[in-house]
Amino acid sequence: MDAKPDHATTTPRPGHYLLDPDRSAVTFTMKSVFGLAPVRGSFAIGSGTADVAEPLGESRAHAVIEAGSFRTGSAKRDEHVRSPRFLDTEAHPLITFVSAHGDRADPAVLAGTLTVRGVEQPVELTIERAQVSAGEFTVRATASVDRVAFGVSASRGMTGRHLGVTLDVTFVRS
Repeated sequence: MDAKPDHATTTPRPGHYLLDPDRSAVTFTMKSVFGLAPVRGSFAIGSGTADVAEPLGESRAHAVIEAGSFRTGSAKRDEHVRSPRFLDTEAHPLITFVSAHGDRADPAVLAGTLTVRGVEQPVELTIERAQVSAGEFTVRATASVDRVAFGVSASRGMTGRHLGVTLDVTFVRS
């Protein structure tokens, strides 16, 4: 059983923080080839902010991911996924996450809206780890994303429907 983080010792000081793209990453795992072979990949995070409030439930977060940065290690597959059949990165160059405002019963869950291909869907990020140090904090969070809910529905049967997404992000107090 996974232990939830101790938020009493992992809560950053209230204030405005900027995401450090050089120390942050979005990775994913999904099944491909009729659900048998795992595919691992990543996206680059372009920018983001976190406004930490007291109480913590009033905090806000925002992140921008560059859709064209999709990488799996296979140039042909990556080009195909960036095409209009999948992410359509030319028409929709950004993927965004904006957290919901309001008090949550579970501080280990950050609810928000994910926008992919211009389609907005609710998503919940589960905070697995948080580390606070002087002037910054790092968070690892996971989510399951249903690609079909965002209109990314090509290659059913060849490509898994859900992506297991992991965010490792560092925010620096501004």
